[in-house]
Amino acid sequence: MKVIYIAGPYRGNIDVNIAKARKMAVKLWERGFIALCPHLNTANFEQDCWAPEHTFLQGYLELLRRCDGIILLKGWLASKGSVSEASLADKLGMPVFHSLDQLLGHTWTD
Repeated sequence: MKVIYIAGPYRGNIDVNIAKARKMAVKLWERGFIALCPHLNTANFEQDCWAPEHTFLQGYLELLRRCDGIILLKGWLASKGSVSEASLADKLGMPVFHSLDQLLGHTWTD
């Protein structure tokens, strides 16, 4: 099974952004992938977790390093975190997808 990291905006309309990321996670799981969805892992932590933001960002970059690919959700370019994640994936030579169809059409080599 391939692990796919979901990157997209979190801030702004947080509940809507979490819901969009969750929807993609469900689609990935249903198609046999392992979905790594940061939006769900730390959902609404800004309300009750006082860890500095960079702790989350660095932690997610570390998790991304362990993935097989990344899918970028609509609006990702407006997200500082998603831009950093996409940049790291590119540096690692990791497949970067802009749609579910693109991901599903990818031929994986091991």
